[in-house]
Amino acid sequence: MAEWLEVTARSLGGYESRVTARSHEIAVDEPEYAGGGDAGMMPTEMFCASIASCFCLALQHVAGKRGRELPGLTVRVRAERAGREPRYGRIQVEADADVPREELEALIEPARRVCWVSNTLVEGTELSYRCTPVEGRTRE
Repeated sequence: MAEWLEVTARSLGGYESRVTARSHEIAVDEPEYAGGGDAGMMPTEMFCASIASCFCLALQHVAGKRGRELPGLTVRVRAERAGREPRYGRIQVEADADVPREELEALIEPARRVCWVSNTLVEGTELSYRCTPVEGRTRE
């Protein structure tokens, strides 16, 4: 695996953008009530989707390592806004599968330990912003 993971978002105007990673593309937009065209998920939904999908894969991974299957596995993420701030203050991750509850519960902590997205949030990460000028482009 490469040291750097790269994802690119390109604006299509308004609030709509297309996000690409490797050869995959995802539509991103805001709903109509927020001024968008509802052409895709909101970025905050994609954020929650990242948590849900990564934890789902992590559960499948640890179950497979133990020779178990998790039929009907579903992971749901709910994010609660932090008051009026533009961020979430609490995130709940819930898993369900067609197995006895105790069996699934025993996999939660091992899955959490191998879930990249969850670990990034819990451990924190450096986030920086910068502008990179494109060579040959002139400013008007």
